[in-house]
Amino acid sequence: MTHSSPFLESIRQEIRLRGYSLRTEKAYLYWIKRYILFHHKAHPITLSSVDVITF
Repeated sequence: MTHSSPFLESIRQEIRLRGYSLRTEKAYLYWIKRYILFHHKAHPITLSSVDVITF
């Protein structure tokens, strides 16, 4: 297991609690990471709906 941020680990835990498949977990985490990198590693809590549209 690679080192991951506390934010991404919380997402992973929530996905597992909801019983989503491993494939869905990987897809969600992939796109969340892409989103964060696109916005120069800004924490998602600091981003707005405009940032989602920009992505």
